[in-house]
Amino acid sequence: MIKRNIIFELILALAITILSATMALASPQRIISLSPAVTEQLHLLGEYDKIVGNTTYCLVPAGQKGKEKVGTIVDINIEKIVGLKPDLILTTQLTNDRSIRKLKDMGIKVEVFPQPKGFEEICQQFIRLGDIVRKRDKAEEIVSKAKGKVREIRKRVEMLPKPKVFVQLGAKPLFTATGDSFVDDFIDFAGGVNITHNLKRGLITREEVIKKNPDIIMIVTMGIAGDREKKVWRK
Repeated sequence: MIKRNIIFELILALAITILSATMALASPQRIISLSPAVTEQLHLLGEYDKIVGNTTYCLVPAGQKGKEKVGTIVDINIEKIVGLKPDLILTTQLTNDRSIRKLKDMGIKVEVFPQPKGFEEICQQFIRLGDIVRKRDKAEEIVSKAKGKVREIRKRVEMLPKPKVFVQLGAKPLFTATGDSFVDDFIDFAGGVNITHNLKRGLITREEVIKKNPDIIMIVTMGIAGDREKKVWRK
């Protein structure tokens, strides 16, 4: 009788272990994305339908429906997130660290992606996302095509003049992309020269920008008034 009980307990323990492993390997079904980039990447991987909530900055892909808004990239509504019963939250280091810790303490799985410092790191993070949602093969296929396009673009522009480029990421204070950023890679791939490549930090004054005399000024409109900034520069 004792032997039977021991055998039964061993079988039960083995079954629980197998079940736990299977659940761990299961693809997440209720995802909250706290990053516009991650939302777009999930769409590329064919996983957009599994998103139950995202930020006010996340765009709606063509032909898709909008999702429940749970806050901005930085500040999120924890109660709303919990109410949506996610089995996975995808976020970046921009989201309030205290909020992330609260969500983890509640037993919710949270994956945090660091700010990518280059194109290669974006590719690596995309493949990591593919692993998380069980779409690694598709992620690797997309990355391979993206790298092929980059090679093609670089070949087409390598003999052309290199315009000086300034990318504005914020207005108050004026903030830009340094050499330690994926934006710097993109400028280089497109055949330009980032005038703030050598800056240690992204903070810069308008006077410094004017001294560097860029041929092109590009303004990222998320969070700042693009039309107003264009008028300021034209003055």
